[in-house]
Amino acid sequence: MGLVIIDYGAGNIQSIKFAFQRLGIQAQLSNDIETIQSADKVIFPGVGEASSAMKKLIQSGLNTLIPELRQPVLGICLGMQLMCNSSEEGNTKGLGVFDLDVVKFNSGVKVPQIGWNKIGNLKSPLFQGLNEDYIYLVHSFYAPKGTETIATSTYGLEYSAALRKDNFYGTQFHPEKSGVYGNKILANFLSIK
Repeated sequence: MGLVIIDYGAGNIQSIKFAFQRLGIQAQLSNDIETIQSADKVIFPGVGEASSAMKKLIQSGLNTLIPELRQPVLGICLGMQLMCNSSEEGNTKGLGVFDLDVVKFNSGVKVPQIGWNKIGNLKSPLFQGLNEDYIYLVHSFYAPKGTETIATSTYGLEYSAALRKDNFYGTQFHPEKSGVYGNKILANFLSIK
């Protein structure tokens, strides 16, 4: 299994790499276009602020590569948000994979949302064999619900906890920090053809 974690300087890549090691998979960290293109599966992580992360993608040419990938791709947290059309964070134009615009939680809730929250409305092979349970989140911005929503969570309002379009998947939560449940989601991703 050729698994590549995109290393563009804006991801929590070590904890993701360790999560796959627990599943018996050695992931390769890379920002090389040919290496990413030839991988069986790709992880697109992200931690930090949207506009600065997008600048790093543009500098490395990954902004044009990622939307063209044909193998299964999993965007995690900011990685998922950057695959949307845009983000209010830094007024950032996204990669346009998911037809949603990322917005900030309103003033009615404390931001960022940090900690464990329930996930539901599961609709994807990503959640094969799983029921509603708790996942770990850290975020101030969210993707609203849309036709590409495959799981939801609630924090003041119901929003997209996970998205899917064709070979692209995204989780707002951190599966690598979500215990046994998150490990199963990562294992399910590895099983997707």
